[in-house]
Amino acid sequence: MNGAQLLMQNLLANGVDLVVGNPGTSEMQFVSALDSARGIRGVLCLFEGVVTGAADGYGRMADKPAATLLHLGPGLGNGLANLHNARRAHTPIVNIVGEHATFHQQYDPPLHSDIEPVARTVSGWVKTIGSVGASSADVAASIAATRQLPGQIATLVLPADVAWSEASGEPVRAAGVCSAAFR
Repeated sequence: MNGAQLLMQNLLANGVDLVVGNPGTSEMQFVSALDSARGIRGVLCLFEGVVTGAADGYGRMADKPAATLLHLGPGLGNGLANLHNARRAHTPIVNIVGEHATFHQQYDPPLHSDIEPVARTVSGWVKTIGSVGASSADVAASIAATRQLPGQIATLVLPADVAWSEASGEPVRAAGVCSAAFR
């Protein structure tokens, strides 16, 4: 199992059963894990504004978070208008934003940006997953954050090397927060 498959298992274990995404090359491990996951629906969209708008609508109607999959900082930027609206409505959303491999970021690759400060403009909780070993706890914490009343957006930044790294023996973690209605 790799880090992306572990992340998918943690989403499922915490009641997230919809991922709406516009992935790029840095998110291919996540897409592969999504394709093989049972019990979670993946919806691909052609534009990040559609991704974030769909996640907002789902969260409002279902009273539980959907996850988004966005391609790097520019993908997050393309979805900011709908994420702003979702933040104002207290919609629960887990944004998963792909990032270049940690060892590659020093070279300022194309489309590289400082994702966390941008995400904080619309998110109540933001974290970059630092290792496969930390991913279960980080996913559970992000979902718990979305469930804090009255509901909020949580953003996880997923470096490509964390997604493709081996995840042997890492436990799946539950958020430990009741998924009661938000409003």
